[in-house]
Amino acid sequence: MNLHFDTVGRGDDVVWLHGWAMNGAVWRDVAGALAGDACHHLVDLPGHGRSATDTPLSLAMMVDALDAAFPFPVHVVGWSLGGAVATAWALRSPDKLRSLSLVASSPCFMQRPGWGSAMPEKTLAQFAASLGDDWRGTLKRFISLQAMGDESARVVARRLGDELFEHGEPSLTALAEGLAMLRDTDLRDRVGALGLPVLLQFGDRDTLTPLPAGAWLAQTLPQAEFVVHRGAAHVPFVSHRDAFISAQRRFLAAI
Repeated sequence: MNLHFDTVGRGDDVVWLHGWAMNGAVWRDVAGALAGDACHHLVDLPGHGRSATDTPLSLAMMVDALDAAFPFPVHVVGWSLGGAVATAWALRSPDKLRSLSLVASSPCFMQRPGWGSAMPEKTLAQFAASLGDDWRGTLKRFISLQAMGDESARVVARRLGDELFEHGEPSLTALAEGLAMLRDTDLRDRVGALGLPVLLQFGDRDTLTPLPAGAWLAQTLPQAEFVVHRGAAHVPFVSHRDAFISAQRRFLAAI
């Protein structure tokens, strides 16, 4: 498949991966601010934005697409679902990734026995069930959930809403398959094998990937730096833009 991405800046290569139902446009502001430091590739993940595909979505097929598009060592930033894709990529191609930044992401997005720092199974099931009846309304509710609790909730929701369809309307099939990925992904027993520098950026008001999930990653990953944005929910790169950019710049400069 042809993986779509926009590129800005010059220098070391940084690949940016968005969350479910979104597209690479969500990163345009922060990547623009960092354009003087590196070459940033803002990816539309398979089945999202301009990266249309007829292949069923899975972590493995997304990693295949990224591996083919970027056959050289890169830094990778992944938000939410994009963080799971980035983690799977790092696990499969440890020589390909120079560093990993996980933004409001998790090795396991759905609650399971012994793992409460995630979304309830009922929440994901409700989103999946409502897609066929009103997919636009479902996406709007998901955006509201991402912004919920943030001290800048209205700004975050408006920004995500503006960027939602910037690269075209999503495929209903891809949306459903993406939710299934969120439901089924569980990398907890594998992430400890990551041997590269990892930056974790989380909001302390996030209800989708609660702060304890980030704390668990910080304790499990051997080379992790944990940054908590107070007052932020699921989208700290919008609500706490300057602090997010500062942490990302500092992390990449140290590698």
